[in-house]
Amino acid sequence: MIQLPKPFFFEGGSNAVILLHAYASNSNDVRMLGRYLQRQGYTVLGPMFTGHGTGEPADILTKGSPDAWWHDTQQAIQFLRDKQYENMGIFGLSLGGIFAMHALEEDSTLLGGGSFSSPIFTSQKNNLSPEFVKLAKATYKYMNVDGETEQRQLNWLSAHLPAQLTQINQFAEVVARNLNRVQQATFVAQGGQDELIDSQKVYELRDALVNSQVSFHYYEDAGHVITVNEAHHQLEQDLTVYLKQIFND
Repeated sequence: MIQLPKPFFFEGGSNAVILLHAYASNSNDVRMLGRYLQRQGYTVLGPMFTGHGTGEPADILTKGSPDAWWHDTQQAIQFLRDKQYENMGIFGLSLGGIFAMHALEEDSTLLGGGSFSSPIFTSQKNNLSPEFVKLAKATYKYMNVDGETEQRQLNWLSAHLPAQLTQINQFAEVVARNLNRVQQATFVAQGGQDELIDSQKVYELRDALVNSQVSFHYYEDAGHVITVNEAHHQLEQDLTVYLKQIFND
């Protein structure tokens, strides 16, 4: 039986962390990091963005949108508040980082947070469209979709993807313009060999956080998904140091 990914809630201590996943993916992006942080004594929530993890990549385009994903982010924060977690931080990988940083702009009660490989400052130098189609193809194979249907769906995705990527870029531009509103200490991490986005743009992100104490980490040899690739051990250690600071552990 085919197993679809699920959101997760790993209960630990009284300090809570939200981990938001990437665009063409699901909560499995950040599950290993979530388990690691739970072992360090944190409660960790990994929600799923609307349209993701369904087995049909087209759902990301037809059901998802920046507005929907911002609503998902706010719901995640409220979920933890309803469970009486007062001390929390919020982080995101790639797309998730855009919403994590927006949450820090909008909600001063969050103690901190940050981004991992996030295209908050956009660039023409990216491979997001081909990567999305490649991941969609892998999903259809996994779901045993027949070849003709798969090709029809991939053609549809290729035709409709640019419009949503434009929406994401427009949302990211708003977040980038308001980074001076972030007062909390932030954690910014990027892989130097990022195959999807321009890794050099992370320096613009760091420098735009003019009112934040930035914990900045550039993993020279790592690709895009630093939560699971060769950088993940170093990321975990660096993030633990940062969390101890914001939570006064």
